[in-house]
Amino acid sequence: MRELTDPVELAGRPAPARVLFGPHETNLGDGRALSPRHTAYYARRAAGGAGVIVTETASVHADDHPYERAPLAAACRPGWAAAAAACHAHGALVLAGLGHAGSQGSSAYSQRVLWAPSPVADVISREMPAALEREQIAEVVAGFGAAAALAAEAGLDGVEVDAGAYALLRQFHSGLTNTRTDAYGRDRLRLTREVLAAVRAALGPGRVLALRLSCDELAPWAGVTPEEAAAQVEALADAVDLLTVVRGGPLAPRAYRPDLHTPPGFNRELCAAMRAAAGGRCAVALQGSVVDADQARSALAEGVADLVEMTRAQIADPDLVAWARAGAAERIRPCVLCNQACQVRDPRNPVVSCIAEPRSGHETAEPPADPPAAGHAPAAREVLVVGGGPAGLECARAAALRGHRVTLAERTGRLGGMLRTAAAPFGGAAASGRGRLGLLVGWWERECRRLGVRVELDRLIGAADLDAAAHRGAEVVLATGSRPGAPPALPGTCGPEGEGAPAWLDVADVLIRPGLLPAEGPLVLHDPIGGPVAVAAAEWLAAAGRSVHLVTPARIVGERLALCGDLADANARLQRAGVARHPRSRLRAARRGRVLLQDVWTAHRREIGCAAVIDCGHRRPEESLYTQRPGTPRAGDCVAPRTVLEAVLEGRRRAADLGSPGERGAPRPAAAAPAPG
Repeated sequence: MRELTDPVELAGRPAPARVLFGPHETNLGDGRALSPRHTAYYARRAAGGAGVIVTETASVHADDHPYERAPLAAACRPGWAAAAAACHAHGALVLAGLGHAGSQGSSAYSQRVLWAPSPVADVISREMPAALEREQIAEVVAGFGAAAALAAEAGLDGVEVDAGAYALLRQFHSGLTNTRTDAYGRDRLRLTREVLAAVRAALGPGRVLALRLSCDELAPWAGVTPEEAAAQVEALADAVDLLTVVRGGPLAPRAYRPDLHTPPGFNRELCAAMRAAAGGRCAVALQGSVVDADQARSALAEGVADLVEMTRAQIADPDLVAWARAGAAERIRPCVLCNQACQVRDPRNPVVSCIAEPRSGHETAEPPADPPAAGHAPAAREVLVVGGGPAGLECARAAALRGHRVTLAERTGRLGGMLRTAAAPFGGAAASGRGRLGLLVGWWERECRRLGVRVELDRLIGAADLDAAAHRGAEVVLATGSRPGAPPALPGTCGPEGEGAPAWLDVADVLIRPGLLPAEGPLVLHDPIGGPVAVAAAEWLAAAGRSVHLVTPARIVGERLALCGDLADANARLQRAGVARHPRSRLRAARRGRVLLQDVWTAHRREIGCAAVIDCGHRRPEESLYTQRPGTPRAGDCVAPRTVLEAVLEGRRRAADLGSPGERGAPRPAAAAPAPG
């Protein structure tokens, strides 16, 4: 039975494990070149046991500039060489990702026309490309060959050619985007075969040629279907050493890396079919939200694939393979598939990271949570962490890792704070896959228990407890979370204007104690943020059989979900659930079982029925304890309510500061990536 940690040979080159770290946008670049941050990022995964690492896909032609920091192959040789040297030290194979985005690129940076097989506008950007002429096709082929030669010169083990969800080559494969009548239309694989031949010639013998191939565009009326893809695989298998099977295309780009609403491992059946079509002529890798070690092992054992791509899982825990090799899979930090920090192709240009492992992408700046090198660790101290949400849990874990004696006091009967509430409202009945968020809470609980953290539930800490801790010489960190914001000054909400005035409730209170809701009548979700909280709450309430209205001043319900790619799908789910959506609307009054809405553009007013208003707006820091003892170190929502990532990062930083009061708030030097343990 093949294991994740078994070696595998590609083109005669041994990889230490069957786990692949795939190409993805990082925004780590220095202009269009790979930077030292890329090197540290890839080396950290190699140190954690990854077998094959594919670098961020580089454009093979200067006219292709799909996002601001998109690498350009012509500028990547130094970065490729540095990444190869760093990763080879740990035994990993390194492949250069090579591609061209075609009509799915952008002219915003290149200020040049997009090129595509045919003049078919992209369904996302609506930008119209020009059809490639024969001369430009030749340039694309030559570009792939030249990039492959640079990768070989840089000492890489090979390259991966992109014909996936966002690739020009896939656009040639598809009837959705290729309406040509010439040889490249009659034979839609012709360009890909020419590219593979040019790359093989440039690489020379003994280097890996991999292909990332979209095998289902989810548009069966004209796009690539699994049946067509099987024929493509059969035709191309002899030309490549490794085939990574993916899904998605212009009408379903999110199918490539969906969020937690899509079950993990969704490409198993598709991959098995393509592996059968390949007939053993090349190795085949499974891609598709594979984030669980047992699921990956199952795919290998059952012959679904020869390798497994676990990219987001290794962003969440770079040591995934090392933990599996050590027989300690329970120590792997879970990936919850939220896409909140690892999906970075948006106008803000954030650096790739992870809500639970904020050092990912910041390896050159953030020190590890593990103990510092011998001789640099502060003396063990007694530590009291007040609050058991993400910030408090991570602070307790990181402090215990550094050798401190930690007590974690939580005023309620459960750990996890708002994260647990989001994962399992209404007594544990999570909706739409959001129960995955609770995996992080379980991991923190196990790690804190393993490290000897003393957890005290139903323990309310007051100022006297802080004074007693200080008297003992203990360090204190406050992670007391947030509280509901004040209701807006609406007529009817600050005092009943006649019998039947709707209640004003906080969304977190409702999810924890659904008994607060009136037994019947429509519920109005007030969402001034346009984020995931109101959308998730609307889904939960609708699934419980309630009549739900979602009111937001944003142009689109759940507007901020565009950042993690869930905007369109979220609105589709709300539509199917029967949730009435009221974008571009503000609450103006609430009385006598109704609320008054006003259109933010036209000022038109209308009324809808309402038994209760559920506020999904900004919360406020719970700082009552801090105001009694100002200056006490604090982390997370009690500073300012934000995201899980900021809470975890601040909790970890407060743990690193313990025992070093003179260094609090000062920059800390980067440390080398530790081995697991």
